Amino acid sequence: MIELLTIPGVILIIGAFLLPLLPAKLRNSLFLLFPVAALLFVITRPDGYTVTGGIGNYDLLLMEVDALSRVFGIIFAITAFVAGTYAWHIKDLGQQSNALVYAGSALGVTFAGDLLTLLVFWELMAVSSTWLVWASRNKASDRAGTRYLMYHVMGGGLLLAGILFHFAETGSLAVEAIEQSYTVGNLLMLIGVSINAAVIPLHTWLADAYPKATITGAVFMSAFTTKSAVYVLIRVFPGWELLTWFGAAMAIYGVIYAVICKDIREILAYHIISQVGFMVCGIGIGTEMSLNGATAHAYSHILYKSLLFMSTGAVLYATGTSKLVNLGGLAKKMPYTLGLYLVGGFSISGLPLFNGFISKSMTISAAGYAHNEAAVLMLLLASVGTFLSDGLKLPYFTWFHKEDTDLEVRKLPVNMYIGMGIAAFSCIFYGLYPQALYMYLPFEVDYHPFTVYHFVEITQISLMTFAGFWLLRKKLAGELIIALDVDWFYRKPSTAVRTVFVTGVDKFYDRVEDGILATAGFLSRKFENPMKWLNPFGDRSNEAKTYSPGMEVVMSFIMFSFLLFSLFYIL
Repeated sequence: MIELLTIPGVILIIGAFLLPLLPAKLRNSLFLLFPVAALLFVITRPDGYTVTGGIGNYDLLLMEVDALSRVFGIIFAITAFVAGTYAWHIKDLGQQSNALVYAGSALGVTFAGDLLTLLVFWELMAVSSTWLVWASRNKASDRAGTRYLMYHVMGGGLLLAGILFHFAETGSLAVEAIEQSYTVGNLLMLIGVSINAAVIPLHTWLADAYPKATITGAVFMSAFTTKSAVYVLIRVFPGWELLTWFGAAMAIYGVIYAVICKDIREILAYHIISQVGFMVCGIGIGTEMSLNGATAHAYSHILYKSLLFMSTGAVLYATGTSKLVNLGGLAKKMPYTLGLYLVGGFSISGLPLFNGFISKSMTISAAGYAHNEAAVLMLLLASVGTFLSDGLKLPYFTWFHKEDTDLEVRKLPVNMYIGMGIAAFSCIFYGLYPQALYMYLPFEVDYHPFTVYHFVEITQISLMTFAGFWLLRKKLAGELIIALDVDWFYRKPSTAVRTVFVTGVDKFYDRVEDGILATAGFLSRKFENPMKWLNPFGDRSNEAKTYSPGMEVVMSFIMFSFLLFSLFYIL
């Protein structure tokens, strides 16, 4: 039992259950203690450290530490602390508790040594993160949260089915690399994990839900769901060639929609899809260098993406809007937020001396060393789109574009600046000292990002992209549009489906019920005496003009039988 308390994810989940018992004034501060404790356990546990358990006759490996799980565990714990600092002013106990469960579940997935333990934490992630969408408490977030939950319930179900098939075929529940074999079990597990990784065309839950989550909830969500899925792909599906092309396609697809979108948080959401595409592509290539690149880029991405969501969240908090058409001219009113955002924008764009440069270039170089020129070209094109939208378009139309703005700017809490500051410092620190990250990568690193070739390459790409943006900036200006994605295929017919299968069926059963009750009333009046035996609880001294409580029991039984018959008929 004591060993369970050494599992980093369990520490955070226990914290979530302790928060309601703590004084309200202390919750925000004590929230931060749990990620710190988890980080200490992640750093101090040696490679090979395990915590075991069992269910029935099956042995479970609840925690297993190695180089890969450690690097993901470190960044998950750090991000939980940074996001908690950013959200320190929030008094919503529901958000605080679910954020801890969410972060703890991601850590649980990272250190799970068996597939059943992984699945339990996987489902906890889905439920707790859904709350961070619903916590916005508006119609749009309610619907987006429901779609988000349905996606992840489906993904969890596919993952469970795949695990059962895999266990039947191999007799193993170990979380380990699987040879590239497209069996039913392997495919079901791959699809289930791919949903969480937002692999196209299973990605629409992300761009739908993240912009509608709470300001602080979106910061947590940007870090955990997709990157824990990337971890599982690295662990279980390295070298699956199919992932190379899906990843490269994601990288391109995400930036195309980021250029189209006009909501600052939606732009960032689509860029998660694009950046995860770099990681998925590296996993598909499957070399030691590409897997190191995928791992390093996941680490870097969590830092700069959380910074970007914190910065745009600060804009939303201060102005009340996230639409580019309503923004502009904030440079004088929110200069510090602009500076912090640009650190994240330059990082995600892979500019030298920022952390995105030391990880993105590794992934692209790995594709080159694998002689996959097509993947290299697609990832470079995605880099152009990233700088165009995140590095230029979003900050220009949010902070500049207009000389001034009529928007009233609300003062930001100090803790929001502190959270953004920690993330920005980390982006610069790792960009200047990449060895601080490389030393934790799962394979021995022999890569040097600071070469003349890489500097010249990224400088040329950046200058050409800036020139193109400046010439076409009027075409990229904010406007109120809806960017149609593949979710159109289930959103468009959803009204008709609901009308037929929900509203229509409900009306049908209402009519049937009315008919049965009307018939019962007619019979009870027509054949009063024969029906009295059906009324053991009624008042026999008075003439019943309607059916009695006894008749309600009988009619309920008839209705239940009818519904049961209908169900079996449909099935």
